[in-house]
Amino acid sequence: MPSLDTAQLIALAGALGWASGIRLYLVVLLTGLAGLMGWVSLPQGLQVLANPVVLAVSGFMVFIEFFADKIPGLDSLWDVVHSVIRIPAGAALAGSVFSADGGAMALVAALLGGTLAATSFAAKATTRAAINTSPEPLTNIVASLLEDGLVPLGLWAAVAHPFVFVAVLAVLLVLSIWLIRLCWRFLRQLFSRVARIFSGKPDPGVSPAFRLKSPFSKNEHV
Repeated sequence: MPSLDTAQLIALAGALGWASGIRLYLVVLLTGLAGLMGWVSLPQGLQVLANPVVLAVSGFMVFIEFFADKIPGLDSLWDVVHSVIRIPAGAALAGSVFSADGGAMALVAALLGGTLAATSFAAKATTRAAINTSPEPLTNIVASLLEDGLVPLGLWAAVAHPFVFVAVLAVLLVLSIWLIRLCWRFLRQLFSRVARIFSGKPDPGVSPAFRLKSPFSKNEHV
């Protein structure tokens, strides 16, 4: 089983950070399984993920998260709880790719991983919160399944096609920033409207001149 070259290690660090912001437990499980089954020669800092205890715990959490992430409302609560877990974990996993080398490279990888985890997490959390303003659950389930598929695909591409993955990751970062701005603007309008209602002020939403639309729907009103 050949060791990963420099390009693969850099791409893997980016993939671990980015994917941790979306599905941390799935990242840990898949990375550990890849090392245990001999599919990938894991860097020294990541070999602990192949430990049976780590695999068992991460597998259990993947099972819980799979269902929790597909229930409207509960998925956003799950995101809030994990806001303090996914970002530092993404930084730690990315930094572990180069931990054997130590020094500047491990620090840079950790900073990169944390930034990517924060960006992907913010895009996921705000997008799902905006989707949850819709009463139908189908969009939520489709979005969750898409995230389930993107994580293993991204981890595989980082090792199999590192240069392609880095290019796609750059596009995903731009898309994530756009989604964050779009969804946050919508959610801010929604929060402002709710605050007005609870403060006893007239609800502008009852006026035809005021239309608060989901960023994912042209016709649906909140």
